[in-house]
Amino acid sequence: MNIENIRAEALRALMPPPNVPLADWIENTVHIPASASALPGRMQLWPFQRGWCEAIEDPEIERITVLKGARIGYTQWLSATLAHFVANQPAPIIALQPTADDARDFSVELESLFEASPDLRGLLSDDGEDGKRSTMLARRFPGGSLKFLAAKSPRNLRRHTTRFLAMDEVDGYEVTQEGDPITLAEMRTLTFRDRKILMGSTPVFDYGPITRKYEESDKRVFEVPCPSCGDFSEIRWADIRWAEGEPESAHWVCPNSGCCVDEKHKPAMVQAGRWRATAPEVKGHAGFAINCLVSPHFNARWSKLVSEFLNAKRSPETLQVFTNTILGQPWKTDGEDLDEHELYRRREPFDLDRLPPEVLWITAGVDCQDDRLETVLMGHTDSDWLVLDHRVFWGPIDGEAVWQELDSALRETWKHPNGGTLGISACAVDSGDGGHVEHVQGFTRPRFGQRVVPIKGVPGFSRALLQKSGSKGQHLWLVGVDAAKSQLFARVARNQGIRFSESLQPIYFEQFASEKRVVRYSHGKPVAHSKGSRESGPRRSTLRSTLWQRGNLSGSATTCGRQSCLQRRHPGRRQQW
Repeated sequence: MNIENIRAEALRALMPPPNVPLADWIENTVHIPASASALPGRMQLWPFQRGWCEAIEDPEIERITVLKGARIGYTQWLSATLAHFVANQPAPIIALQPTADDARDFSVELESLFEASPDLRGLLSDDGEDGKRSTMLARRFPGGSLKFLAAKSPRNLRRHTTRFLAMDEVDGYEVTQEGDPITLAEMRTLTFRDRKILMGSTPVFDYGPITRKYEESDKRVFEVPCPSCGDFSEIRWADIRWAEGEPESAHWVCPNSGCCVDEKHKPAMVQAGRWRATAPEVKGHAGFAINCLVSPHFNARWSKLVSEFLNAKRSPETLQVFTNTILGQPWKTDGEDLDEHELYRRREPFDLDRLPPEVLWITAGVDCQDDRLETVLMGHTDSDWLVLDHRVFWGPIDGEAVWQELDSALRETWKHPNGGTLGISACAVDSGDGGHVEHVQGFTRPRFGQRVVPIKGVPGFSRALLQKSGSKGQHLWLVGVDAAKSQLFARVARNQGIRFSESLQPIYFEQFASEKRVVRYSHGKPVAHSKGSRESGPRRSTLRSTLWQRGNLSGSATTCGRQSCLQRRHPGRRQQW
């Protein structure tokens, strides 16, 4: 190679990258790895994803909010957008995920995308500037850095600044004692006048951060043209119709002209679709709301989604998942009181000695008080919860007699109408209050083989309903009470999925209805709580009792009883209902 060629190559290396639109750059450069897709290869954007790219590039737009369903390719698009900043606009970048595990997983996925793309391979080098080295969660490259952080550990945000902040699944972020992690993360961008703040999430509840941020934006919706009349409309679930019992007949009814549009027209409709701002007076904040009805994925066919809906509508919690992940809509909450008299009137003629044939197994939940143990027995079908009995075992919790009574109760069996017998398949004992941990552990540890476990309620909607404590050597299971209460409230409010035995006494419903769901502000962020709706003494509701079993050892759990009320009705004696 002569000196002229060497000089030309050197000058070419100093030239800035061509000013190519982000969408075109992604399609020309980014390759999807085989580990991330059934169709690996060069990435092809869908029309609605191009709208997100245009917002990223618009210098007048500082914030982008994407309220989304699943199956629309958001994660792959986010990875490609991060790759664009690394390659073309190097700067400090933060990718914020709900937990540390999520951050690690996303780091691995992004590295796979870089390795699968020839033009990107090697950009996230292990060699850092000034002798510093890259790690899995902190990648360094010429001109910038990429940090993968967890919203659950907001303390890590203090040491970083960023020009591009990408926050994923923000409805799964938990507010800590240090405040709202979203606000803390946004504070890290203040030193950059050309900052970009991207927030995307599947919604959970109507007071969640992604829903609130979208309402503050210009609220764009994706509209498609009707192949018959040509009018543009958003594809909504209310306009999807099908013949009774025939999901494969699903079609879209144009809300403007009433035209019936078959699935075969969807690809062309989506290809010709457009984003329209419904609040154009808002400047600098682009908000996008999109559901799975426009997704070209094979598993997002209208007939497939109708089949999923027919299965999901059998219980409120599965219907909520469908609403959140498929329709991209938040689950509506309300804070109305439960009516104990109306709940009492819902009782049905069944009990432990008259089990409905659809009951598959029985669980127990136990709440511990200083002078008693309270138990709710619950039957489970493939979709419903049946509250079969509420029992109170009187006696000091540090004595043996009350635990012996509970042990005897857990060994009971009942005849099933289809033949055979049913016993208690699992039992959860609450150890979270009153300093009862040692007594609960002493009872549950030798009975672990019988699925008798100690539990403790923990807040946070991103918590699993039931998971083993991460503390080494600790015999304890954690129950996500916020998620469990939400499911229970939904079933009760809709009178669907929960049934009550006629053996239950009025005291059960009085305690059950003593709480209501309200939305309060914690560190400036709205959070759902349940609180006692009556002003009386130390009352623990049977709402919580029925909750513990929902942690799904197989069913719900239990807690009950207002001490003053129980002792007033049954003074000085042990009582079993």
